[in-house]
Amino acid sequence: MPRKEWTAKQERKYEHIKEGEQKSGSSTKRAKEIAARTINKERAKKGQTRTASRSSVQDMSSSRRGGLRSGTSRPKGRTKEQLYNEAKRMNIAGRSKMNKAQLQRAVDRRK
Repeated sequence: MPRKEWTAKQERKYEHIKEGEQKSGSSTKRAKEIAARTINKERAKKGQTRTASRSSVQDMSSSRRGGLRSGTSRPKGRTKEQLYNEAKRMNIAGRSKMNKAQLQRAVDRRK
């Protein structure tokens, strides 16, 4: 749900993303989650939040990323940094020396 700190534009964008996700077959709960995460990531990138993950601040904006990565034949999925952060949360040993493929396998084994 939109929060007090969100601007009117961010609330409109939230609704637009949520409706788009629902039209593409996502459940209402999942559509709300995707929309809120997208808006909150943009807020973090602009410094409007108290805390922000490194991937939120350093990654390109979600609207640009979607346009660049859609319609390509390269493998989709999480970035190495996202995999590393997930491995860190799972306390996977040796994660700092792993490459992306190794991180992917280690994280998927733990799930």
